[in-house]
Amino acid sequence: MMIGKIVWLATASLLVYSSTFTPVPDDSAAAWKPVEAALGRSGQLQPGEVYKFALPRRDMKVVKDGVTVAPGLALGSWLAFKRMGSEAMVMGDLVLSEDEIEPVMLKLQQEKIEQTSIHNHLLGESPRVIYMHIEGHGDPVVLARSLAAAIALTKTPAPATTTPGTAPPAIDLNTVQVEQALGYSGKVNGGILQFSIPRAEKITEGEMEIPPAMGVATAINFQPTGQGKAAISGDFVLLAHEVNPVIRALRTHGIEVTAMHNHMLFEQPHLYFMHFWANDDAIKLAHGLRAAVDVTNSQKPQVK
Repeated sequence: MMIGKIVWLATASLLVYSSTFTPVPDDSAAAWKPVEAALGRSGQLQPGEVYKFALPRRDMKVVKDGVTVAPGLALGSWLAFKRMGSEAMVMGDLVLSEDEIEPVMLKLQQEKIEQTSIHNHLLGESPRVIYMHIEGHGDPVVLARSLAAAIALTKTPAPATTTPGTAPPAIDLNTVQVEQALGYSGKVNGGILQFSIPRAEKITEGEMEIPPAMGVATAINFQPTGQGKAAISGDFVLLAHEVNPVIRALRTHGIEVTAMHNHMLFEQPHLYFMHFWANDDAIKLAHGLRAAVDVTNSQKPQVK
């Protein structure tokens, strides 16, 4: 009897040890509800166990080259959370007016959320728009509260409400032909045809892999401007040796390079982000973008 009791106690102790020190992470959408409540917004679960929030700047009325820039083209703030054991990492990009930069930066610094880059994406837009990349580590609910406090210092609007069953607006663009020319499948979001093209190699920071949904995939957006034309914007995610080949490919096809910079600080391999702009025939631009993608180590085309 004594031996049996000892064995039972040892087994019970092992079970307690396992449940205490090797918890099974819960990355379901339901597990992120406290983060949604703290941020005051709903997010969506993305591949790579990333929970992402979109914060489009619908309040901004930005014009470039006669085009009124839609939020989904180049005015989309976003935040992406990923669990790291019992904590989380958050990365994101806040779209800000010039007078919002200083108060937001001060609040984020007070909340121990770091800025990893501050820069333009466009050139010659009116009014001026600045983009602030951020990164934080810790309790995801605490991070969400801190970010909510910083966002409250901006004019970022509350989440839009939609009536159930409402059909999304039609897009004035031949999406099939654009996809065939670019070689990748896109999705229509808020009247914008959007593409996300992951790199082929693994991107890491420390010991953690950074999934494409956390901002390390090439982003390409088409906004219809009438008669088969579209304004395009986004950013190529590049290694150093790819930078100038991509510039040459874009410029050869009449696509303007508007910025190049870092978005992160400690990723491996180190990445450069190249932003672009054009407003021309959508199929022609898709062919030009395909030429640029082809000189990068991106995942292979999906559409033939």
